[in-house]
Amino acid sequence: MNHPSIAEIEKEIIEDFSLFDNWEDKYEYIIDLGKKLAPLEEVHKIDDNKIKGCQSTVWLTASYEDGRVYFKADSDAVIVKGLVSMLIKVLSGQKADDIINTQLDFIAEIGMMSHLAQTRSNGLLSMIRQMKNYALAFKTIQTAGQ
Repeated sequence: MNHPSIAEIEKEIIEDFSLFDNWEDKYEYIIDLGKKLAPLEEVHKIDDNKIKGCQSTVWLTASYEDGRVYFKADSDAVIVKGLVSMLIKVLSGQKADDIINTQLDFIAEIGMMSHLAQTRSNGLLSMIRQMKNYALAFKTIQTAGQ
């Protein structure tokens, strides 16, 4: 199966965001993305899967198949669910090394950090850190198994 690269997906998101003239529309778009996110099974909504450092509750799980990391997530806040869905769109299905090394330039490109409240920005960074930690853990397990 052909996976688009992180850079290709980021470019797509930047193009999508360029269609909107103002941040109200961009927020609506982010919320819509969150609504399209596949629901996380209740069995995964446990404390161990909660992301620390998020004002809202965010659950994140990861699995590893055929050398790629797959993420699932959910949140009790619509905007946060949209943010995590964007991260999943970019990072899920990618190789661990690519996830660990990406700068996620699209976040700056679309002006996300300057339009989020400080607590939301911190939460976004916590989500990214957790996703990179999962990738690092899978890479470590894979390397140890060779």
